Amino acid sequence: MLLQRLTLCSRIPLGSPRHVCRFLTRPLTQAPQGRAHGSSFAHRGELRQAKRIVVKLGSAVVTRGDECGLALGRLASIVEQVAMLQNQGREMMIVTSGAVAFGKQRLRHEILLSQSVRQALHSGHNQLKDMSLPVLEARACAAAGQSGLMALYEAMFTQYSTCTAQILVTNLDFHDDQKRQNLNSTLQELLRMNIVPIINTNDAVVPPPEPNSDLQGVISIKDNDSLAARLAVEMKADLLIALSDVEGLYNSPPGTDDAKLIDIFYPGDQQSITYGTKSRVGIGGMEAKVKAALWALQGGTSVVIANGTNPKVTGHVITDIVEGKKVGTFFSEIKPAGPTVEQQTEMARNSGRTLASLHPDQRSEIICHLAELLTEKKEEILAANKMDMDLAANAGHLPPAMLKRLSLSPAKLNSLAIGLRQIAVAAQDSVGRVLRRTRVAHNLELEQITVPIGVLLVIFEARPDCLPQVSALSIASGNALLLKGGKEAANTNRVLHQLTQEALSMHGVREAMQLVSTREEVEDLCRLDKMIDLIIPRGSSQLVRDIQRAAKGIPVLGHSEGICHVYVDAEASIDKVIKIVRDSKCDYPAACNAMETLLIHRDILRTPFFDQIIDMLRTERVKIHAGPRFASYLTFSPSEAKSLRTEYGDLECCMEVVDSMHEAVDHIHKYGSSHTDVIITENEDTAEQFLQQLDSACVFWNTSSRFADGYRFGLGAEVGISTARIHARGPVGLEGLLTTKWVLRGDGHTAADFSEHGTMKYLHENLPVVQPLAGQRDSN
Repeated sequence: MLLQRLTLCSRIPLGSPRHVCRFLTRPLTQAPQGRAHGSSFAHRGELRQAKRIVVKLGSAVVTRGDECGLALGRLASIVEQVAMLQNQGREMMIVTSGAVAFGKQRLRHEILLSQSVRQALHSGHNQLKDMSLPVLEARACAAAGQSGLMALYEAMFTQYSTCTAQILVTNLDFHDDQKRQNLNSTLQELLRMNIVPIINTNDAVVPPPEPNSDLQGVISIKDNDSLAARLAVEMKADLLIALSDVEGLYNSPPGTDDAKLIDIFYPGDQQSITYGTKSRVGIGGMEAKVKAALWALQGGTSVVIANGTNPKVTGHVITDIVEGKKVGTFFSEIKPAGPTVEQQTEMARNSGRTLASLHPDQRSEIICHLAELLTEKKEEILAANKMDMDLAANAGHLPPAMLKRLSLSPAKLNSLAIGLRQIAVAAQDSVGRVLRRTRVAHNLELEQITVPIGVLLVIFEARPDCLPQVSALSIASGNALLLKGGKEAANTNRVLHQLTQEALSMHGVREAMQLVSTREEVEDLCRLDKMIDLIIPRGSSQLVRDIQRAAKGIPVLGHSEGICHVYVDAEASIDKVIKIVRDSKCDYPAACNAMETLLIHRDILRTPFFDQIIDMLRTERVKIHAGPRFASYLTFSPSEAKSLRTEYGDLECCMEVVDSMHEAVDHIHKYGSSHTDVIITENEDTAEQFLQQLDSACVFWNTSSRFADGYRFGLGAEVGISTARIHARGPVGLEGLLTTKWVLRGDGHTAADFSEHGTMKYLHENLPVVQPLAGQRDSN
């Protein structure tokens, strides 16, 4: 590739040298368009539009822990990201520290050599321990290290066929109009030639910073933070990324008990910040960074302060910021009217604890009131849903299956209300229920009781009926709830959430259910591992897989696929087969519990029985994809299935042939998703073996796979179907949203009482489980 580029370079006319680098490195993708300078980006998601970007590397980022030399691996990963963004068509500039550290390493080496260390190296290393080094002056170190630092950058960027140029500046260069114009002109020309300018203060000659020397409306160049801010505004940059050795801006010094990372910082929030000490190197500190960031923001440049030293994120921190991900602290001039998602989660948790401590009758009253509101406010709900349906139809991007999920009807709302009333009844005996009682010793009793999980995050696509179902289950189980719905159902979700909060208000727990309506990315929500206890995705298999990948440290309840099988045994009843297969596939093809693969016993092939199955599927317009073995039996077979692990979600299914029930079980274990699988047979022994041997969340005999549903199971509703091996499995209703805790009641007991020399002995006697009065239950 490099040889090809050099060959291309030799063909460029000598009269146009300024376009060489751009020609060599410009990719064939369209470059970001940027924006008209004058106002910064209002939201993180808009950072993807940033075209001109300044990356400021603090001293703590580029130097090693011993402050003598550079962190080469860290620097290499940063260079790779900058080069990648440059080759996407963006205009990248680097403001770097590191010359002093690089020079200190070099001068120390020279001093050691000048003190006759060459002889010591030959005679032994022990003499080096007694050598003392003088204190090195910073300006001398900068003079010695600047050329080496630049040579290192040039060598690293060359690996990505990216040209660099060095520019050293001082405060005077910005205060002198002619010098400032020359600097601006030089940088503009370098960017036009697709060269990455690497800028640093000329620390070899720069005077010490003078306190309070900022001119009116102008920031003095006291450190690389102020240099980066001044440069970003001068060059009308879209984005300034300031990398340091902390995650971003905290409300108090990092490491203190109550320190919280600030996701978005607004100019009016300065009074709420308590600054700590500076980093181990450098002359700035977080206070200097904030001052520089606010100055740049006022000048129309967006700013993000983030950690450039964390080995877990350094390799993608810059690209993550440009992609709009929640990294570091984003400075914004526009403060949203509502709370942040972190504030919503905190409000939900606090109100959720109150919800869990309510009398069971009070939680039931809330749910019943919500059921009544679904009926009373039916016209308002359907009007909002019609707006969503019209918008989706006009946009034309939703498939028919999702449009069907998006749609609400009076019948659906009535069904929802019935389900909610069932949940209200179940709420009477959920939180605080005693599962086990043990007398450990005399006057020492242990109980295991049910308690809420905590804060649930439910992410759902175009299915607004999910909102009242999940809300009712959360209320019944005493859990706080954070809801993130698809934008396709925004109007319907808003109305349903308002009704939910209205019902919660009757007992003062309105904030326990929060609807996230900000521009929060799902991936960012999945990173709130210290605030959210369980994530429940409701949507496509792709959505579930994405959330399972993004959720780090938060358990995810759900299933990524619903590859459900129906096995037709040789001893099956034809009438039952026709009814069950039709219902399993055709009742609601988009559902996760719809049949996707039909397994046929070999003895049924080429019989009237088999012909009736095929005729029924054709009548229902089901497209059949033949499995490899089924295709081998036919002269003219349907289209062969591309994969036996396909969830069609439509009027399509795979058909395959097996020799026995045991082979059907093996096939399902290999190609299924452990969701729901069915056997149709009149042989009870065969059926029992199938039910015992098959390892799926739901296993049915002579009934449709569509029965895998919380409502049909009598759970009232479900938050989803789980194929996980721990906690809840199958349709997850109220019980699946509870966990347990142990309560031990004693009378001054200590562990020493039961030691070898103690006076007490363990009894471990199981006691009858007696439920406490509802108002006395411990649910926190």
